[in-house]
Amino acid sequence: MSSETAFTAALAQHRAVAIMRATSRDHAAAAMWSAVEAGFRVVEFTVTTPGAMSLVAEFARDPRLTVGAGTVMDPETAGEAVRAGARFLVSPVLDERVVACARALGVAAVPGCFTPTELWRAHAAGAAAQKLFPGPADVAAFVRSVLGPLPFLTLVPTNGVDAANAAAVLQAGAAGVGFTTPLFAPTLVQSGDLAAIGERATALLAAVRSAAA
Repeated sequence: MSSETAFTAALAQHRAVAIMRATSRDHAAAAMWSAVEAGFRVVEFTVTTPGAMSLVAEFARDPRLTVGAGTVMDPETAGEAVRAGARFLVSPVLDERVVACARALGVAAVPGCFTPTELWRAHAAGAAAQKLFPGPADVAAFVRSVLGPLPFLTLVPTNGVDAANAAAVLQAGAAGVGFTTPLFAPTLVQSGDLAAIGERATALLAAVRSAAA
């Protein structure tokens, strides 16, 4: 199975991505393992996190996980992340160079988009999924509106989604949702409050599962 196929299959199965952005490698690792223990299976480390590539490599060794790199802004970083074990590459913006590089490397590209035009351009460029970033005020309504004329998009809102609206966003047609601060509140990560992070992870995954109820 190609890395791109592995990502899309994992997204379809789990529908939730744990996204880590932190200022300490050790804190990032401990917090992410707490999320994994709670049930997250698709995980992402932004390359702005210290030791991000070593974190990608560490978590990629776990066969349960599909691991990606975030804030990938250029082909050089894309290559480094893939060599570390990333199976998907996320960006906050749409840069066709990075999408093309991801495709050449055989991994999934998930560029950041905000407008229907950007979402379409990402799809046309070959992106496996489109990161809706930042989320509009009513994420579910936006997703539903966009998917009306563009039902082939694979939308993954990764900002503006929390336990309160995750089910509604997924029911509106999003392929998955990403959690950063609602899961990894900076104060909890920095203080090493793994119990609180685990509780948040459990609540968020319960919200995601409720979308299928």
